Parts: sequence; C-alpha cells; structure tokens
Amino acid sequence: MNPRKKSARTAASKPANPAPPPRKRILLVDDHPMMRAGMVQLINKQGDLEVCCEVGSPAESLALLAEDVPDLVVTDMTMPGRSGVDFIKDVLALAPSLRILVLSMHDENLYAERVLHAGARGYIMKEAGGAQLIVAIRRVLSGEVYVSERMSAQILNALGGHRPRGSHSPIKTLSDREFEVFQLFGQGKSTRDIAGQLHISPKTVDVHRAGIKGKLGLKDVNALVRYAVRWVESQSAGSGEK
Repeated sequence: MNPRKKSARTAASKPANPAPPPRKRILLVDDHPMMRAGMVQLINKQGDLEVCCEVGSPAESLALLAEDVPDLVVTDMTMPGRSGVDFIKDVLALAPSLRILVLSMHDENLYAERVLHAGARGYIMKEAGGAQLIVAIRRVLSGEVYVSERMSAQILNALGGHRPRGSHSPIKTLSDREFEVFQLFGQGKSTRDIAGQLHISPKTVDVHRAGIKGKLGLKDVNALVRYAVRWVESQSAGSGEK
C-alpha cells in the first residue's frame, strides 16, 4: 500500500474541530444608560454570553419580546411606567419559559422573595459587583435559582417556620400591590396620580391605602405618607442612587 495514500486517508478521517456553542442571548432592561453600557461591556467579554439588545423601559422590552425571545432577561427593579413585579408578570405572560434575573439597588430582604414569587429566577444587588453578576447569570441560565447566600438561608428558614430575629419588617406583610402603592405615596404621588399610573380607580387606591395603614399600624393618611416618605428616602440614601 502506498504510504502517502494511507496518510491521506488518516488525515481525512480526523473530525474537524467542533464549532463552539452559540452564545446565550441576554436582553438588558435598565433606565440608566451608563449602567447598561457597563453591563454590555462586562457581558460581551464572556465567551458564552452576549447582549442581544438593551432598552431603558419595560414598554420597550415588551415590544421586543413580542418579536424575539432571548435566553435571559436581566432587569432593574424600579423603572418608569411599570413596577418590577408587574413587569416580570408581563414578561412571563408573553414568554412563560423565559428566565429573568433581577439586578437592583434595593435591599434583597424586601424584594427578593417578591420577585421570586412573581416568577423571576434570581435576584442580585448591584453592589455585588460584576464578577458575581456573571455567576448569577450563568446559574439562572443553567436552570437554577440565584440569590445571595444570606438570602438563601433566610428563605430556607422562613420555609421551615424560623425567621432570624430582627429580619421581619412590617413592610413585608404588604401585598405586592399594597407595596407598590406604599412606594408611590413615599414618592409624593397623590391618590389620583397613583390610580393613573397603576391603571386602577381612585377607590381601589383608597382600599389599598386602608390595608396598608392597618398592616403598618398607622392611624391616618398623614402618618402613612410620612412613614412612606421616610422609607423611600432611607432606601435612596442606602443605595447612593436616585
């Protein structure tokens, strides 16, 4: 046998290097352009991830999702026009299997359980840093749920009927809608403003306001507004952002 022919057949039988798997496509939703720019740069450096689109509002993202569904949505919690919890529900109504990771400046103690109940697959605070964000993204894409170790322990304790001392805030007793109304009162919104923003009637706002007062042990509307304003200000001061 001609050795050259044998060598040629051997070389031809070797499989070609397989193409790398396609990058996972991520939609970013955040109303801060500089924050989005930083996340785009961070994510696109990863060999297995890419930002397919970035938008500044829930409305823009829902319009995109009606045309094309990515592998993951990474979204802020508070943006103009729609609450984070309602936005999560809107997204899952369009694409029930879409994975959502919330990236927020807000304290996970008050928000993480709410977004998980709404259907998100993870919650990470912006202060966690870029490296941990990539960990969270990959974990959610793999089908797991991501929260911090501290939050994970707290959720497991709650499921077992044990909450750490001092971890319970009366604000946690508010329903998602009550919590949303509470925040809007804290931002100085009137009953009519809140009704318009949430697309509900002023009477429904009044019902939620009464429920909030009862759960927080507040005597009247003025006390509720003062409490809500102080709470919103404390959240802004703690985050260093708006």
